Amino acid sequence: MGEVRKLQKKLRQIENLEIKFSLTPEEKIKVSKKAELRSRLAELLLQLSGPQQTQGIVGKAEDKMKRQVEEVTEQHVADPPALKIAREEGRKNKEKEGCKTDGGEKPRAPPVSPNEEEQEDAEFRSQKQSWEKAKFRLRSLEGHSDIITCVVSVDNLVISGSRDTTVKVWHVPTATEQRNLGGHSGGVTCLSAPPPEYCRRMAHELDLPDKERFVLSGSTDCCVKIWALSSGHCVKSIYTFNAITSLCFIPEGRGFIVTGSDAGKLQVWSWSSQENCQSLNAHLDSVTTLQSQGPLLFSGSTDGRVCVWGVCDGGQEPLRRLHLWGPEVTGCGGCDGVNGRLILSPRGDRLFLSCGRASIRILNWRTGVVTRLTNHSSTAGVTDCVNQIPGLLIGSCFDLATGESTINLFSLPQCKYLVSLTSSDLPRILCFAAWLTASGDHRWVTGGRDLIVWEQLPANYKKRGDVAVRRDSRLEYSLLDSDRDSEGDNSDVDYDEDLTPQDPPETEEPSSFSWLRCVLQ
Repeated sequence: MGEVRKLQKKLRQIENLEIKFSLTPEEKIKVSKKAELRSRLAELLLQLSGPQQTQGIVGKAEDKMKRQVEEVTEQHVADPPALKIAREEGRKNKEKEGCKTDGGEKPRAPPVSPNEEEQEDAEFRSQKQSWEKAKFRLRSLEGHSDIITCVVSVDNLVISGSRDTTVKVWHVPTATEQRNLGGHSGGVTCLSAPPPEYCRRMAHELDLPDKERFVLSGSTDCCVKIWALSSGHCVKSIYTFNAITSLCFIPEGRGFIVTGSDAGKLQVWSWSSQENCQSLNAHLDSVTTLQSQGPLLFSGSTDGRVCVWGVCDGGQEPLRRLHLWGPEVTGCGGCDGVNGRLILSPRGDRLFLSCGRASIRILNWRTGVVTRLTNHSSTAGVTDCVNQIPGLLIGSCFDLATGESTINLFSLPQCKYLVSLTSSDLPRILCFAAWLTASGDHRWVTGGRDLIVWEQLPANYKKRGDVAVRRDSRLEYSLLDSDRDSEGDNSDVDYDEDLTPQDPPETEEPSSFSWLRCVLQ
């Protein structure tokens, strides 16, 4: 297993290299080794698959896969005793009150009546059966010349940002490009769509129609641009003096724009005046995710840290830090030599975290309790993005060994595994947007090497869809404790020491893929 883990680590580093905004000649040589490393890893996994895959899923051994969700005993290094005491007190209080919380949802007092349990089981079975019969049609939106880094949806429009420096507006029902917003001089890294009421305020100030919608884009050129979607014009531009890696609109009070930089800095800007309200050195590395939830802002970085901020509209400084959880708690540290992106999605007291591992972390941001939701049946999986739509948690997964890309669906709030969706030649998914049509069907857009629309077909649609729906029994009991897991083991030899351009290949097998197949799948 030592060589398998070593190869997985190298491939994860290569995949992270490929989505950087520029590559050095040495990094390009490392990337060119991906095909031969993947071939070797697939061979080793095939040799190990027999005894490892059958163990734990046949007969009585299946029960060994069922593991209870336990609180993490690992403590925050800043104040270990306090965190331990807080957790113990919280656990005792729950035992006394005889109640259990669901990661920030309202507590329910057990014992749960058999009728309620049966109703929950029946709802889950119905949801699972519905998704097992789901059909999707896939359509590509062609126009970008480089990796798509971010997508947002506004009504029937999808806005995409790319490393090719452009922002494009697409009319989804017809799968056509509506506008090309070319104004950035660097790669576009992030997008955000303010709510309609804040758009109306901006439209009134600019003497535009009340129905005008705006979208914000951030780039490595240090600029935030505000675009009017009806005309495609840039109506405002903010220069931040920092390469922007994440962006968020906070719909509180007058409204704020928050930007995260490649050096870990957060900056807050007024929506109405575009003036800087606050600057914070919040993280030690690139801020890769910003999400708001009511009067709260959540930030995450490649340093593995997650910060929770309270938003105050009346004060001089809009943001006040409430909690800071480090990589020793989140399990999202950059231990692979090349740090992966940390992406988060909030729900009540829970934060769903993806950080380039095979699992999704679930962090209770009030207590620091972390659980782990398995998103791939082996450590060869990479989770790039996590998102939510009503009743569903969605996690993308990319298999380092095979190059296969998958979307896994889990029911909410229970986080029970439903189905996996995949298609032949589906590229790695780096960003995701979703909404429901007027008929209640799902419509999604995924970005990465390609921009793809996923359109759910009616239940009575007779033709075969473009997406294969399957169930992986190894994800059935997927909610685990997160004390330690093998994904984050950094005891292997470091990548730069072990895969320099002068090193000979580790396998004598010739590469069966061309340079083009070495690009992000």
